[in-house]
Amino acid sequence: MGVTKSEIFTKEQNDLSRIAKVLGHPARIAILQHLIKINACVCGELVKEIGLAQPTISQHLRELKGIGLIQGTVSGTSVCYCINKEQWKETAQLMALFFSSFSPSEKCCDKDSKC
Repeated sequence: MGVTKSEIFTKEQNDLSRIAKVLGHPARIAILQHLIKINACVCGELVKEIGLAQPTISQHLRELKGIGLIQGTVSGTSVCYCINKEQWKETAQLMALFFSSFSPSEKCCDKDSKC
């Protein structure tokens, strides 16, 4: 695989890319949705809730923790995870800014125009 040359892109572009890559797996979305739904720390019931093996869940949690969307605390022999509120807010703002930067134009390709 070739070099991505990430240094030629802005910090914002690299940040958005990392976020999109991590969010690009449905298991990670399911984990986040579960954490949002329970609005508390989860300490082990993700295997039953998501339906994947423990090592697979652990890998997905590691990826989510890597971009800071979740945080973990050690509780005895297990790690409990919850949404990292500060990073969640920053990520939401970054994504909102990205998506709101598009302003539809009459000149843009659509079913009634020619490109």
